[in-house]
Amino acid sequence: MTQSIPLYQQIKQHILIRIESGEYPLHQQIPPEQELAEQFKVSRMTAHKAIRDLVQEGYLMRRAGLGTFVTEPKAESPLADINNIADEVRSRGHEYSNSVRVLEAIRANEEVALQMGMRLNARVFHSVIVHLENKVPIQVEERFVNPALASGYLQCDFSQQTPNAYLVEHCPLSDLEHIVEARMAPVMVRDWLQLRQETPCLLVTRRTWSMHQLVSFARLWHPGDRYKLRSTLKL
Repeated sequence: MTQSIPLYQQIKQHILIRIESGEYPLHQQIPPEQELAEQFKVSRMTAHKAIRDLVQEGYLMRRAGLGTFVTEPKAESPLADINNIADEVRSRGHEYSNSVRVLEAIRANEEVALQMGMRLNARVFHSVIVHLENKVPIQVEERFVNPALASGYLQCDFSQQTPNAYLVEHCPLSDLEHIVEARMAPVMVRDWLQLRQETPCLLVTRRTWSMHQLVSFARLWHPGDRYKLRSTLKL
């Protein structure tokens, strides 16, 4: 190999080539660090860095007491934009589906009224949808919608059109606000995402406006071990 390439990068390339060729298929265990260190005549620390980088990049997953395995890259959403999750999943060549758990009109409690800029007990539309990629849950979307701006929301067939697609079509979005936190999910959300009790989530709290009128307030729960958010900024 070309010696100008750092040794840990050589190990990364070695593993990536075998993943891409199918020699290391999905869920295959890769050789342990010590074996890679001996093969490339490097320290175990160098082999550890290569594997650590590939874990962080989403190609590998460590399982305590078992080893390191090839995993499917994490699903990814842009943080500075609002994309239709169905389009994102299909753009990766995967199957999108969802499960509607709640679709109702409710009275706004204190938190919802504050977030939506409404009076307490004002009527608001409420939905909870579990989004799946290849039948694996990747997001629980809980959304509150202003009925005055999206009157047909409760009549929408969300098996055919996501809430995002509906709102973009009926009240084009002009502004958005994102807050991202690492949180432990409530029990019901954890069950919907099929998470172990100790697995944290990425929670995106999002508010969207159309022509300076607040349209919706959403909580988007993502499994921290199989989802990531991306942001790009031109300087």
